[in-house]
Amino acid sequence: VQLQASGGGLVQTGGSLRLSCAASGSISSINAMGWFRQPPGKEREFVAVNRWGGGNILYRDSVKGRFTISRDSAKNTVYLQMNNLKPEDTGVYYCVAGRPILSTMRSDKTYGYWGQGTQVTVSN
Repeated sequence: VQLQASGGGLVQTGGSLRLSCAASGSISSINAMGWFRQPPGKEREFVAVNRWGGGNILYRDSVKGRFTISRDSAKNTVYLQMNNLKPEDTGVYYCVAGRPILSTMRSDKTYGYWGQGTQVTVSN
């Protein structure tokens, strides 16, 4: 599975961005796609995942109510709509895909496929 992410950029606090991640290849081998991010100087962290195989969507607590993950199955594409962005949302965002079980959806070790990172910068 190959993942192509796009949509990062520079935005002011309170602004919005939408990230996209298109999957290609052996789509039947995955049942979930989502996003992790790595803030500057920090470890990579879970952001949101859509596990359509089980009908599960999970979010990091700090983005709940601000971020929305959605999927267009016809295009094999997952989107992350990010509203009311804050400086602490700054980081490199990575699209991921895999076959997690419910208990492992937040673990980066679960996902065997990673896209290239896309930079999101939120200025004060």
